[in-house]
Amino acid sequence: MTALLPEGLRDRLPPFADGAAAVEARVLAAIHAHGYERVDPPLAEFAEGLGSRLKAGALHDAVRYVDPVSQRTLAIRPDLTAQAARIAATRMAHHPRPVRLSYAGSVLKLRASQLSPARETRQIGAELFGLDSVAAAQEVATVAIEALAAAGVPQPSIDFTLPDLVDALAAGPLPVAADVLERLRERLDAKDAGGVAALAPAYLPLVEAAGPFAPAMERLRAFDRDGTLASRLDGLAAIAAALGDRVAMTLDPTERHGFEYQTWLGFSLFGGTATAELGRGGTYMVVHEGGAEEAATGFSLYADRLLGDPPAAVRRRLFLPHGTPAEAGAAMRAQGWVTVAALEPGDTPEAQLCTHLYAQGDARAL
Repeated sequence: MTALLPEGLRDRLPPFADGAAAVEARVLAAIHAHGYERVDPPLAEFAEGLGSRLKAGALHDAVRYVDPVSQRTLAIRPDLTAQAARIAATRMAHHPRPVRLSYAGSVLKLRASQLSPARETRQIGAELFGLDSVAAAQEVATVAIEALAAAGVPQPSIDFTLPDLVDALAAGPLPVAADVLERLRERLDAKDAGGVAALAPAYLPLVEAAGPFAPAMERLRAFDRDGTLASRLDGLAAIAAALGDRVAMTLDPTERHGFEYQTWLGFSLFGGTATAELGRGGTYMVVHEGGAEEAATGFSLYADRLLGDPPAAVRRRLFLPHGTPAEAGAAMRAQGWVTVAALEPGDTPEAQLCTHLYAQGDARAL
């Protein structure tokens, strides 16, 4: 049988689509409660604009095509963060800082992976533009955890990283040749003690400085004898203190995969029974016209991974028998019911997947 859809794309049917929409609405409401206002950028835009706003960011995973109208290359967004950054740097460049924006929408990746086979996914997130401070990072991390709670994710956890840690050390107390630096990052990311020892033995303690937050911080502070990392570690400790005991915390200071454009802070979000991360965030730089840079902090949630099994929305449908007065159905909807009216005498509650029957002015369970 010929496939109905390309690989990595799929339909979401009832009641899963309703469940996804309900979760998205709750998450956006939790984000909006902190002052993050919604933007809704287009699905595609000029590739050069979309790929130029995040410092060190690239559109390597974007689907590109030539626009038959403008004859310019367009890109279908693989990520919404870059579009929020473009809006903040252009349409809202005049707005007093900080600017708080939220978003939700579909994104499309050029290729899938074995760990993430879906090419089209829903992304929900929030970005704060114009501040590079511990207070900004505290707020964003707090909003991210509250967004997980709004989605109904049990036992949330956050894994912190310091994306520019190795660069800071290499430029300071532990110099590393430029041709060795990228290989060292890779070996540290892989927790390859032998590889790190062969390249730069002084960095070996960082392999062990990962795990539960408190002991990992102790090991990092002991390693940072000259205070090169002090401001980063103090900031991270303040963020953790703001989150308190609402969330389990771990620290992997040299994790770089997926944090290529983040600066001093990055974090991954987990929870429930899911083994894959539910979202990711951190600090980064936005490039304005003329090359000026602006600090930003934000996070994105992968909406498809927030849904539980069974689906988040359970059908609760009230069957209105044929001939039920319209005002009776309106009254039940005003009480919060989803009503399904019989359009012909032979229609039944079972055929319409209803859970309740309207009878004698009330709803009765089937």
